[in-house]
Amino acid sequence: MKTVYKQLEGKMEKTIEALKYEFTTIRTGRANAQMLDKVRVDYYGTPTPINQVGAISVPEPRTLMISPWDKSAMTEIEKAIRNSDLGLNPTNDGQVIRISVPALTEERRKELVKRAHKVSEEFKVRLRNERRDANDTLKKMEKDGEITADELKKGQDEVQKITDKFIKNIETLLATKEKDIMEI
Repeated sequence: MKTVYKQLEGKMEKTIEALKYEFTTIRTGRANAQMLDKVRVDYYGTPTPINQVGAISVPEPRTLMISPWDKSAMTEIEKAIRNSDLGLNPTNDGQVIRISVPALTEERRKELVKRAHKVSEEFKVRLRNERRDANDTLKKMEKDGEITADELKKGQDEVQKITDKFIKNIETLLATKEKDIMEI
């Protein structure tokens, strides 16, 4: 049964890491290179992540800078950023693309908080699915005679405790992200 718990915790930790990454792509009032991770540039007919067509840096708290490796891709990079749902307006000086990250409006902040809540709910569903899989494994172990009915009950209680711990972790991450978004 210990292996079931270890596997469950491992899967849930990976889910939490994925959520942390997902939260980095939700914009706050500060510039951060991960904001652009989901933006794809049409690079010679292939949708390519921005970080694969240029170096992204954050020279100032509200500025992103992209130094394309191929200067001919600058207009495509600009277009991709403008068309994204980030609400950013890049400028091009021929060498680099600068993006000034404007302060968020109250309305935009509320939209982003809603998005963060939606994302966290999706990840809670993933945790619940992992809990269900672990419980199914325990039931199969009982059916195969590897554990008793009492051990099954104890196992399911332990699986629930693990799940509760990780759901609390998601709620803490969400509260932190919400605070970051609402910060002026």
